[in-house]
Amino acid sequence: MELELNTTQTKSEIQNEILIAALKLFAEKGYFNTSLTDIAEASGVTAVSAIYQHFNNKQSIANKLYENILDSLNVSIDDIRRRTQKSSEQLRGVVDLFFKLTDDAPSIMQFLLVMPVNEFLPEQKPLFETSAFVKILKIIQSGIRAGEIRNIDPLLANAYFFGIINSTLRMVLSGELNKKADAYRPQTWLAAWNVIAKKSALF
Repeated sequence: MELELNTTQTKSEIQNEILIAALKLFAEKGYFNTSLTDIAEASGVTAVSAIYQHFNNKQSIANKLYENILDSLNVSIDDIRRRTQKSSEQLRGVVDLFFKLTDDAPSIMQFLLVMPVNEFLPEQKPLFETSAFVKILKIIQSGIRAGEIRNIDPLLANAYFFGIINSTLRMVLSGELNKKADAYRPQTWLAAWNVIAKKSALF
């Protein structure tokens, strides 16, 4: 029984190494320019055949990555919503999270914001229809009801707000902006919040 448990742990570790290697390669080379051979070499598995013990194909690797990233994002947004009450504070927490991820885990943000996920994972929901981003939309809806956010269509408010956030982070990821994302966080937050705020900026 103990041997069986150790084998399971080893398989889990190998799967994780494959996912980490694939994420880095997808972010650097793009999904379509990355082969299973590339992933096998980067992850340290003996051969492509070893990958098939964990994943059916490259698409299943990308699918697992997308699900893992969104699951983690979902948990983080739930935590932000528990810790703060006002919509402005919750949105600020989400923005802080996205900027921190851009600096600390750029491959993840490259996967979410830059890569054309719909082209290689057509069965997955678009990013803004996933559970994590639906929760962000609910934060905006709550802000409208509470009078913090202007009384406009929540989808438009969401698009205005995250259009600014998304553009800034994509410019950091592409190197168009040459500082760390955190250097642009305060001014980006103010610009995004002022677009939707009912009153002048709160932070």
